[in-house]
Amino acid sequence: MQLYIPQNIFVQITIPLLIFLARAADVSMAAMRIIFVTRGIRALAAMIGFFEMLIWLIGITQIMQNLNNPVNYLAFAAGFSMGTFVGITIERKIAIGNLAIQLITGKDTSGLLTYFRANGYGATAIDAQGTSGPVKIIYIIVRRKLVDKALDIITKFDPDAFYIMGDVQVAARLGPAI
Repeated sequence: MQLYIPQNIFVQITIPLLIFLARAADVSMAAMRIIFVTRGIRALAAMIGFFEMLIWLIGITQIMQNLNNPVNYLAFAAGFSMGTFVGITIERKIAIGNLAIQLITGKDTSGLLTYFRANGYGATAIDAQGTSGPVKIIYIIVRRKLVDKALDIITKFDPDAFYIMGDVQVAARLGPAI
C-alpha cells in the first residue's frame, strides 16, 4: 500500500515543516559547535560543523526550489529562533567547562573558604577596599554543572554579596598548592 499525499498539501505543509525542522537542527548544532570551539574541543566541533552545513544546504535547497511559497520563509525564520532556543537549552544541560566566580563581601569569609575548599572548589581570598570600607574578594573556580549549588551557598552565606561570573578558558595549577 502506497501513501498518497496530494501535491498541494505536500508543498504547503510538509516542505515548510521540513524547512523548520532542518533550520532548528542546524542552528542548534551551530550553538553547540561554537561552544566546543571555545572550549578547545576541535574534533567534535568539526564533526558537528559538517552535519550543520549539510542540514543547512538541504533546507536552503528546499526554499530555493519553492520560492513561490512565503510560508517557507516563515518556517526558515521560525526554525532559526527555535534552534537558538534549543541550542542554549542543550548548552545549559551539558554545562561543559568551568566558571570563575568573583565574590565581594564585607563578612568574615573564613568559614565560607573552608567549606568551598573542603568540597573541592578552588577558592582564594584577597583583602580589598570597597566604597563603604574593607571587603574580601573571593575567587572561586566552579564546574559549570555546580554553579547553582555554589550560588546557593553564597546566597546563604551573604544574601547582600556582590558577585561576577565569567568563563574560564584554562584553569591549571603550575606547582604545589599555595
